Amino acid sequence: MIKTKKETLKKNIEVDILIIGAGITGMTTAYFLKDLKNILIVDANRIGFGVTLNTTAKINYFQDNMYNKIIESSDEKVATKYLKSQLYAIKSIKKIIEEENIDCDFKKVKSYVFAKNKNDVRSLIKEVEFLRKNKIKIYEKDLPINIKSYKSFYVNDTYIFNPIKYLEGIYNIIKDKIPVYENTKIIKIESLWTHFNCYTINHIIKAKKVIIATHYPYFLSPLYLPFKSYIEKSYIVVSKVNKDLDFTCISNGRNSYSLRFYNDKQNIYQISLAENHNTAFKQNDDYHFDKVKNIFNIKDSDIVMKYTNVDIMTMDNLPFIGKLKNNMYIASGFNTWGMTNGILSARIISNMILNKPNIYKDIFNPNRFKLTDLKKLPYILFSQTKSFIGSKLYKNKPWYNSNLSFFYKKGKSLACYKDKNDVNHIIYNKCPHLGCSLIFNESEKTWDCPCHSSRFNIDGKCIKGPSNYDISYKER
Repeated sequence: MIKTKKETLKKNIEVDILIIGAGITGMTTAYFLKDLKNILIVDANRIGFGVTLNTTAKINYFQDNMYNKIIESSDEKVATKYLKSQLYAIKSIKKIIEEENIDCDFKKVKSYVFAKNKNDVRSLIKEVEFLRKNKIKIYEKDLPINIKSYKSFYVNDTYIFNPIKYLEGIYNIIKDKIPVYENTKIIKIESLWTHFNCYTINHIIKAKKVIIATHYPYFLSPLYLPFKSYIEKSYIVVSKVNKDLDFTCISNGRNSYSLRFYNDKQNIYQISLAENHNTAFKQNDDYHFDKVKNIFNIKDSDIVMKYTNVDIMTMDNLPFIGKLKNNMYIASGFNTWGMTNGILSARIISNMILNKPNIYKDIFNPNRFKLTDLKKLPYILFSQTKSFIGSKLYKNKPWYNSNLSFFYKKGKSLACYKDKNDVNHIIYNKCPHLGCSLIFNESEKTWDCPCHSSRFNIDGKCIKGPSNYDISYKER
């Protein structure tokens, strides 16, 4: 999060454009629209909180086996257009950072994709052939780190940066033109003939246009995303190392291994990610963090922090970007590549509002439907059903310690976590979004929804949607 805390909305207000979400997408969209008048940004937490804060911050078009997946779900023409859109996004953010002189540790690095087992070699070669066909310079070379790899390739023209420093730079550019209200959660959007009424807990924002730039657009129909996508969770361990190796890497195939380095001028950190999975099937966070440590040979004494991140995975591997309906725009479903697709979203949506052409908007239409999507629909439905039923039937997980208990009181399902000081933290064990029971995350001390990734702190305060409401227990 950026250093200075911004104020919270304390009155009803009327604007031309409301941007909901102050992450990479929302803030960059505001930058592109900064010459317009009467724009407002709100965020349920703080600028950069959430997925932008937790990203590994790769600005990269060599995206594991993304192009093979898009060819399979669409065709080669769409895959080529997606590749060009990612190059366009990289060019856009590079231009912003350089022209505005934003100090955000923006650095050009080599990016590798490697096959961590024999079965993934063929798909990696197909990915490389596709990129070379599109005149991308790509080279074969062993990974510069000791991770088991059967084949690896790299490109030279990718980048890393500090997204929070970037957002701080963007805020300093727009702050005199566009107000930003933090801790201002939109809980409902009402579509009227001439405008939208956007409700916070205490106030109403009347807006002619609305841009939804949140990770999970929970103001829409509760079933808009659940039937179009699933949630993937990944595990990140940040550790101190002695040398900045100036590269990023990611494996292709299932269960990606990902690595990058960050030098803050005082220490060098290795940011290691692995064990990504559909949240419907695995929920023991400590087990997965241990796997990450083992994969990358990380010592406990070197660990600075560990955390999880979640991504919205779409049926056809393409984001939802653009006009959802008249005067309402959306950016979501980035399929783990949020930095390039966040910048791309900002470009596409701002161009639409400014009535400028953008050749990429059609393939990301958020209202699209493809017959090939039907192939994944059973998997999506099974995931949703398994998450919901599993959360209800097996509340007391085998890996839980004795400090967790589950019980009913006055017909309500409750859960209690007893901390190391013997203080009881009791919550209502039901996600307000669609009613799934919750899982306690011992590593991060949060209550997590296995269905759609809502997150609540130890006392039930909602810290991430799609839920709009807390689950704090109140004795009656």
